[in-house]
Formats: sequence, C-alpha cells, structure tokens
Amino acid sequence: MEKFNDENEVVSLDIIERRIFIVRGLKVMIDDDLAELYQISTKRLNQAVKRNNERFPEDFMFQLTKDEFQNLRSQFVTSRCGKIEAWQSSK
Repeated sequence: MEKFNDENEVVSLDIIERRIFIVRGLKVMIDDDLAELYQISTKRLNQAVKRNNERFPEDFMFQLTKDEFQNLRSQFVTSRCGKIEAWQSSK
C-alpha cells in the first residue's frame, strides 16, 4: 500500500478519494486507510474513537458484515485480513 504522506507532504485529494467506498449507501473509509492518513496505528485510532465516543455521531463507526467485507475485499488490489471498521465520510 502506498504511503499517504510524509511529514512535509500534502495528501492529494485523489489519494483520499480512492479510499472512499460506498457501504450501506454511505461514503466510508476503512480504518486502516484513515489511520494511515493520520499516521497512527489502526489500533490507536480505534481506541481513541472508543474512548471519546461522545464526540462522534452514533453512526460514525460501524463494523462491516461478512458480506460487506467480502464485497469490499474484492475491490482491493491486495486482500486484507481481520475485522475492518468503516468510518463514515463527512463528504
């Protein structure tokens, strides 16, 4: 997977847009991609959201069903393992 950015680089809109998927009619980003964008670990991102749950809308984060996971996985160039959290895009 390409790195989103280095310390001195600006993230291009194209890079972000390629990581937005439609799930349940919502524009979402996968937790791995969002964590990479913010240059933190996926575990740290998920922990931060869970610790600060009151700061986010109720539907901000959800876990994909097995079918949703398989559908998204088929769209990835390289398959991923484990659970995938989806983050609703505000766009």
